[in-house]
Amino acid sequence: MIERAFQSVHTGAPTIRMRRPHRTRSALAATVFCAFALYIAWHASHDGPSRFIDEAPLTAALGKAPGGQPGTAAAIAAAGAADALDLVKRGEYLTRLGDCIACHTSDKRRPLAGGLAIQTPFGKIYSPNITPDPDTGIGRWSNTDFLRAMHEGIGKGGERLYPAFPYVEFTRVTERDVLAIRAYLNTVAPVRYTPPRNELRFPFNQRWLMIFWNLFNFDEGRFVPDSTKSAEYNRGAYLVKGLAHCEECHTPRNFMQGLKQRNRFSGAVQAGWQAYNITPDRTGGIGAWPAGALAAYLLTGAASGHANAAGPMAEVVQNSTQYLTEEDAHSIVTYLSAQQAISGGVTRSRDTWGQPAINDVTALRGTPVTTVNGAQLFIANCASCHHWTGAGVGASAPGAYPSLIHNSATGAANAGNLAMVILHGVTRATKNADVLMPAFGSELTNEQIAAISNYVTQQFGNPRAAITAAQVGVLRATPQ
Repeated sequence: MIERAFQSVHTGAPTIRMRRPHRTRSALAATVFCAFALYIAWHASHDGPSRFIDEAPLTAALGKAPGGQPGTAAAIAAAGAADALDLVKRGEYLTRLGDCIACHTSDKRRPLAGGLAIQTPFGKIYSPNITPDPDTGIGRWSNTDFLRAMHEGIGKGGERLYPAFPYVEFTRVTERDVLAIRAYLNTVAPVRYTPPRNELRFPFNQRWLMIFWNLFNFDEGRFVPDSTKSAEYNRGAYLVKGLAHCEECHTPRNFMQGLKQRNRFSGAVQAGWQAYNITPDRTGGIGAWPAGALAAYLLTGAASGHANAAGPMAEVVQNSTQYLTEEDAHSIVTYLSAQQAISGGVTRSRDTWGQPAINDVTALRGTPVTTVNGAQLFIANCASCHHWTGAGVGASAPGAYPSLIHNSATGAANAGNLAMVILHGVTRATKNADVLMPAFGSELTNEQIAAISNYVTQQFGNPRAAITAAQVGVLRATPQ
């Protein structure tokens, strides 16, 4: 030992070469430890005493026990067995409310088996299999595993989940409701299917980095009712901020793809589609919609004279919101109507534009087709359903071909959604109607779709909105 110590003094270079990696590792470990400690300290400082209340079921959000009288959590639990829906039926309803099938189904022959490619700025994420298959699904997950994933964004193996799975919202869902969803998922047909591996660029494929993403964008904790608000408001808040996760599409994102809380519900772009402003602003949002219009939109996909669901929102209506109870639909409306109004610089509501065409069809009779003409293309491809006047066919019936006048897609400041509808069509099946508009993407060129879009916005919508063939090309290339 003395000899080795002597050598370490008189042969300094080898000793330095041996210690340098050790010092580097120590410095790295110290940096990670400090960052983690900062995260814990920040999290603790932002957590109020009631943040982790886990039992605030919908009846508590309403401010009363199932029997109609104010009650404690114990009273609610005692009465729950008698008054609540069967656990699995309740779980089915909540699973629909969360629209789980939309992201966890890539092939309709394999419902909830995952594999859907979700495009992000950092690469492609494939949704996991959530059927009860024991090998490729969640059949071996315990209730604790499932709760941890929903509430904390952590998988069964302790891996950090990516926020393409909206645990940022699902953290607010009560343990009772999460376990109801789990109970329902246990009853669906198990599917043996392993989705593809994620295709994320380095360093975004390093799951441990989600610790830092969560530090800035995730606030864990169950929903706590606001005692100063009405029962209906609290119910709507629980639904919107939890399973319905409306902010995920209707709120713009920061450079880390976290939600910009100062601009909640003011609109954002999803897969080329504009998710419109749903704040109560009377020009930029939906504040001027009459009573009942938004609830009707959620339940049927159509609000006559205002909007018709297309693209991702049509899927939301078909898979999720059409199954809402009347009470839940109106509670959502109550909550959204009480949020901060954001105009976004819009000075005229998008559903107030347009007038019927009068002489276009007669003026075109006998006119030879020599150039790309929007009016001619509209008459040839669109008028049979939307009428050459643009007034639509079928008035306000559930299966009507909607009017292009006073329509959110044609009156928007950007013609992107209108072009996307022409490219991809509309498929929306509800209890009221089976709506189908064919896709023209394979029939018409980018130049032709731009011409139709510009004719429609000029004649029936916002004349300031225009789109080029190049912009249509970008939309066409956007993965859906």
